[in-house]
Amino acid sequence: MSDTPKRRLIDHLGSSPTFVAEGCHLTGDVETGGPLVVCGAIRGDGKVGGALSMTAKSQWEGEIHALAAVIAGRVSGKLVVENKLEVGATAVIHADIIAKSIAIAKGAVIDGEVTVTSGQPVVRFEEKRDPA
Repeated sequence: MSDTPKRRLIDHLGSSPTFVAEGCHLTGDVETGGPLVVCGAIRGDGKVGGALSMTAKSQWEGEIHALAAVIAGRVSGKLVVENKLEVGATAVIHADIIAKSIAIAKGAVIDGEVTVTSGQPVVRFEEKRDPA
């Protein structure tokens, strides 16, 4: 039966996410056709064909292009998000940002030009999740 409901997270992702573990330091360009979860550090440009998720302890230095993103760590360079960007309270971004829509938690630091391509205002919110 091909119309089985998709209840597990892995069913919704469509493909297995790529992980950069905490304590891992990757130097070089990164390209993935699906989602990417970064808990460690990356130095280089990136092209993420799915959602990018960066934890509070993560770091990325370079130009990043992603389909969607949730950033809780540190980014320096440039951040281009095709759809929605969510910036967590622990995020520190020293980069120009371009995204279709942007939501920024109270406490986040952004040092750079912010461009919203949909023309909608930036949404500001209070973080309710535990950042740890």
